[in-house]
Amino acid sequence: MANSEETPRKTKKPAAPRVDMPTQPPQERITNFMEVALGYTQEQAMAEAARCLQCKKPACVKGCPVEVPIKDFIGFLQKGDVPGAYEAIKSTNSLPAVCGRVCPQEVQCEGACILGKKGEPVAIGRLERYTADTYMAQTACDHMVGVTKVCAPIHEDIKVACIGSGPSSLTCAGYLSSHGIKVTVFEALHELGGVLVYGIPEFRLPKDIVHQEVDALREQEVDFFTNWIGGKTFGISELFEAGYKAVFLGVGAGLPKFLNLPGENLIGVFSANEYLTRVNLGRAYKFPETDTPTYAGKNVAVFGGGNVAMDSARTAKRLGAENVFIVYRRTKGEMPARVEELDHAIEEGVELQILSSPIEFKGDDQGVLTSVALQRMELGEPDASGRRRPIPIEGDYFELACDMAIIAVGTGPNPILLEATPELEKTPRGYVQVDEETGETSMSNVFAGGDIVTGAATVISAMGAGRRAAQEIARRLLGEENA
Repeated sequence: MANSEETPRKTKKPAAPRVDMPTQPPQERITNFMEVALGYTQEQAMAEAARCLQCKKPACVKGCPVEVPIKDFIGFLQKGDVPGAYEAIKSTNSLPAVCGRVCPQEVQCEGACILGKKGEPVAIGRLERYTADTYMAQTACDHMVGVTKVCAPIHEDIKVACIGSGPSSLTCAGYLSSHGIKVTVFEALHELGGVLVYGIPEFRLPKDIVHQEVDALREQEVDFFTNWIGGKTFGISELFEAGYKAVFLGVGAGLPKFLNLPGENLIGVFSANEYLTRVNLGRAYKFPETDTPTYAGKNVAVFGGGNVAMDSARTAKRLGAENVFIVYRRTKGEMPARVEELDHAIEEGVELQILSSPIEFKGDDQGVLTSVALQRMELGEPDASGRRRPIPIEGDYFELACDMAIIAVGTGPNPILLEATPELEKTPRGYVQVDEETGETSMSNVFAGGDIVTGAATVISAMGAGRRAAQEIARRLLGEENA
């Protein structure tokens, strides 16, 4: 029989609730392109950081494609040491201010957090953003590498070229330049940043955040050239002839996919690539301040269920659309978009037209879109993606009135560089074939990473690919001990 005076067993104190991220009110934010999420205050960040258990074996790190030392950076925050936290993040992540805003932390680092097993995980992404935004760099170099001394190239005879200036190339360039290797980045467009600039709207990722990261690389003496098109302005072989020792391909997957339906060439039907590029890169969201207006729709239908569809729908809402519908052939639960982005879209008045699949775009006698014919769907057994397969309901059709349609069903590899370089082996889907461990292609010392290899994926996965390739390039060019 137990002793009645026995010391009672201690019970674990439940974790404090997760600190919400302040945001602009929905009715206010749909009238502007300023950031929706406002960021943590110091008090909020400290409260959230205090929730971290500082696990002996932090599973969150394994969930991060670039292996940010999450335990360490949050540990610094718990002590109020923002510079220490920033330096810890920058030891593996070249773009913390970007990642803190657009990475799907809920399925990566936060998805592996032990607190998430029985409650809410630590808001790692929000703390990463707070750290990057709060750390006031004295110089651009300080912002980039966490130290005030520029790590200038020390191997003048060793130079590497990066084609494309998206997240994979910027990460590759940052890693190599910090190891003393001279890097040149060639960008086909007139502005640097790749998908970070032309694809992601200002209200999710402000352009000045991207520019700040690029300027920091310039302080590390990375050279940038815009309006240089790989496969047209120059070829890969010409880079080697010019003395480059290795080449990294980070050209993304910017070729839009279409639905191949009747009426898809009507006036008012756009790919998400064209629509978002016009608004973001062309600064149509600033019209009439900028002389670059975009097509204006009052009733807009967006086809797709991913982040690009959310970006398109929320952009249309801000540009004056009265009604915006996301048309998706499965249900809300199967949508691949980030839950936060989907919730924000619904808060902003975007309507979901689920279990619906387009069969024809219809227009007037002037060739202008007036509606889309849809077929109702039901869900069957799971397909290869693990989601339940949509099945047409025979004879169940209806029309949705719309004067603008945006097709956001994915992208493919841009063929320009690939067609100009037949030596590059491709996958059955047309992407560049690489060694999964090193990122090397079928061409010696030519590496690739990001969407040109995987198809449309996340910013952080592209950064991980850029980092892996850079590590292998540095090992080959500098030797194992210096990489």
